Amino acid sequence: MPEPVLDLPDATARELYRAILAEGGRIRIDEIRPEDEAAVQQLTELGLLIFRIPDNAYSAVNPRAVGERIGADLREESARLLARAAAVPDLLDDLTQAYDTAPRRAASGGGVRRVAGLEQIRHLIGQFVRDHPHGLLAAQPGPVHPRAHRDDSLAHTRRYIERGGTVRTLYGPQARSDREHFEFAAEATKAGSQVRVLDAPFNRIIIFDRTVALLPAAPENKVAAVVEDPAVVAHLADVFDQQWQQAEVVDWASLAAGSSPSAQEQVGRLLARGLTQRAIATRLGLSERTVAGHIARLRELYDAETLFQLGWQMRGSRDA
Repeated sequence: MPEPVLDLPDATARELYRAILAEGGRIRIDEIRPEDEAAVQQLTELGLLIFRIPDNAYSAVNPRAVGERIGADLREESARLLARAAAVPDLLDDLTQAYDTAPRRAASGGGVRRVAGLEQIRHLIGQFVRDHPHGLLAAQPGPVHPRAHRDDSLAHTRRYIERGGTVRTLYGPQARSDREHFEFAAEATKAGSQVRVLDAPFNRIIIFDRTVALLPAAPENKVAAVVEDPAVVAHLADVFDQQWQQAEVVDWASLAAGSSPSAQEQVGRLLARGLTQRAIATRLGLSERTVAGHIARLRELYDAETLFQLGWQMRGSRDA
């Protein structure tokens, strides 16, 4: 079957067609100017002109009939493509079965599978992302992705979201003060991901479509445990949801743009909310000694003799 015609006549061909209609709907070969030959050929290929050998001339054809013919050809071609698309899964069934039954280089133990080596773990994550395209939950309390893998990770995040998936990520409090952290978060949120900060201890984990979970099984994250038990994964996802509700929404774009408050201002705000020196240090990812230095400067600034007076005065200043 010939390929259906998709190109419509250009402006020159349309003008010539109207001129032919104005002359009675016919044009003899010897009347065709050299500059009109391309337009005649285009109209002929579309079926808007038909050559009459006895008359040695072209006759105009009703565009309605041409449109119906092209539409029928396109519908027939679409039906053929749909039939081919429906048959593709069956044609690849043997490969699908081979993929599902292939070993993942993971050893079973205690009801979970274990994968060793960062390269194998990244390969497994890539598989899970493709196999579970709807929702990804990630808790990352430690450092952000190594610089060498950051662009690749952002590209995967963008593709995942563009295909309809959602991504939610939890960071530790140090993310607000670490430039690599908040710049990566700014790019991720710009792509459509959601990133929050949790000021409480939590463990690293990635959950794919609430179906399978991946969590560390050895120091330095060089061994991963794969959990696929539905009850266990559902529990882990519920824990993540609870942590997500407790986490703080952060304006990552402002942080990356450099419009974030200084460390001293952040210490003051948290102090005004009643947090202790240790809690402030944990939340901001600073040492207690550094926080103590900021508090000393704030006490001098507000002329406060005690920490209680400082917090009281700062609350009053904030309310004002």
